[in-house]
Amino acid sequence: MIQNQGTTTTNSYYQERFRPHIHFTPEKMWMNDPNGLVYYKGEYHLFYQYHPDSKKWGPMHWGHAVSKDLLTWEHLPIALYPDELGMVFSGSVVVDWDDTTGFFDGKEGLVAIFTHADGDLQRQSIAYSKDQGRSWEKYAGNPVIKNPGIQDFRDPKVIWHEETAKWVMVLAAGRKVQFYTSPDLKQWTFVSEFGEGWGAREGIWECPDIFPLKNEKTGEKKWVLPIGIDAGGPAGGSGTQYFIGSFDGKTFTPEQSKQEVRWLDYGKDFYASQSFSNVPGDRRVVIAWMNNWQYANEVPTDPWRSAMSLPRELNLITVDGEECVIQKPVHELESLRNSKPASETFTVNSSEKITKRQPSLPFVLEMKVEAGSSQRLEGRVFVTGDDPGFLFGIDFSKDVLYVRRGYTEEGFSKYYNGTFEAPLRKGRSDYQLTVICDYSSVEIFTDDGKVALTNLHLPSEAISYEIVMEAVGGTADVSDYKVSELSPRWQQANR
Repeated sequence: MIQNQGTTTTNSYYQERFRPHIHFTPEKMWMNDPNGLVYYKGEYHLFYQYHPDSKKWGPMHWGHAVSKDLLTWEHLPIALYPDELGMVFSGSVVVDWDDTTGFFDGKEGLVAIFTHADGDLQRQSIAYSKDQGRSWEKYAGNPVIKNPGIQDFRDPKVIWHEETAKWVMVLAAGRKVQFYTSPDLKQWTFVSEFGEGWGAREGIWECPDIFPLKNEKTGEKKWVLPIGIDAGGPAGGSGTQYFIGSFDGKTFTPEQSKQEVRWLDYGKDFYASQSFSNVPGDRRVVIAWMNNWQYANEVPTDPWRSAMSLPRELNLITVDGEECVIQKPVHELESLRNSKPASETFTVNSSEKITKRQPSLPFVLEMKVEAGSSQRLEGRVFVTGDDPGFLFGIDFSKDVLYVRRGYTEEGFSKYYNGTFEAPLRKGRSDYQLTVICDYSSVEIFTDDGKVALTNLHLPSEAISYEIVMEAVGGTADVSDYKVSELSPRWQQANR
């Protein structure tokens, strides 16, 4: 449910074509990176890069929304505006529990750490809120970190490091990240950097994050360092890689080789991911910008542009002797199921297609697939008329999950169509698939959460759609097939 405050609405409010119903979107105008994700006093805060005067990228503000369940969002007024130091680029928010800043008269409050951008000059600044994020005051001593002569010097993520009892900042600096420490969020000391020669390097590194995760089997704590890259992602354009290693409050030491690249999501539209701090139960929940810089300015939605991914919970497991991050949609999504449909079991072969009715959007499709004698098993959603829909498939012979966007009546970008792949575990013949569809997106999870593909999809306009399954090169078995409609998280206001 998206609630609005003081916005003039029409009969089409939140019913526009392509408007997601379970994903966060701004009411209107432009949005990109999620910022300042924090849980505080019963509310999840989502700040985001926002330009209120045009649908295209322009002078950045911090938009703001809050939620009690990660799915039902209330729009709040703009939190941070550009000023004499420049635009307000990405950053983070922390709870200053012990008033290390001195802003809160010995009590607690929220502190935002963000990039001030004035042309090519980027510096780090802070602001604080005494009323649960409803109003903000910028620190008179900004910037708190001056630019050391680096053009791309931005996107501070700050955490409290218990072992050293200091604030720690990880900051994007070209094609690497830098670490700073502080006792009070005002005075910062450079302590190390990481990334020269590591991982994917085609584009500029952006929007870093850092957090600990415990291995589900061993209980050992490791540190995860996700980093966005604005070009050279797994499906082309933007992407989010991650490193696993150790961190002592000053230095990050990776456990993988320099050449190895691990992607948090293999789809075309999962960028600038950030995690919520201070979440109860030590859950690590992330949200990403569901778009790609190759065509972000051209996506044909109106009166808004861009959406966030569904929130996902991350965990750490060991697979074939290697630690990796796994993810699944947050358990709160279960509350949106309208019913518990009976599961089906059927065989798919290469001589005929299995056709099922596609329910009303949004919905989740779940099934277990087994290779049988087939080489590939393919499914398609949003099938209607001349539109073959959005294709997803598993190639058992090559151990890959793939998706294909080949049709859009909009034709807005040469970078939109394509086939995008994710590697699966070698030699496996059965998989559990979860496919979540909204009005303009498809998110797929498989391989026990090790693989995710997130993609925008702009279906043709139709009264109804079908789901089609077919096998290639033999027969495949589908079991526990079920489709659940999901309740929209929006409402019409002031009608």
